Amino acid sequence: MRCQQDCGQSAVLVLVVALLLCVALLTALVDFGGVTKDRAQTPADTAALASLDGGAAAEHNFAARHAATVVSWSRSPGNDEVTVRVRLGEGTATARASNAP
Repeated sequence: MRCQQDCGQSAVLVLVVALLLCVALLTALVDFGGVTKDRAQTPADTAALASLDGGAAAEHNFAARHAATVVSWSRSPGNDEVTVRVRLGEGTATARASNAP
C-alpha cells in the first residue's frame, strides 16, 4: 500500500535536479558584457604603450596581435600622452599612456 502513495516522487526530484544543472551550465556559458570589456582592455593598454614611441603604426600592430581593431587614436598637444580606443568582438576599451614624469 505504501508504494502507491510514494510512486513518482523520485521522478520529480530527478527532474528538478536536472533542470537546476541545466540552468547552472547555461549561466556558466553565457558571455557577459563585463568579461568582453575586460578582454578588450589588454589590447587597448598594449596599443597605447606601444604608440608612445612608435606612433599610430605601432598601436595598430599591437592591437592586431590581440585580434582587436583600433577605433580611435589621439595624441595630446604636448605629445607626451596618447589615448587609444579598441574594439574586440562586441567589447570596447579605452586606454591612456603617458611619457610625462
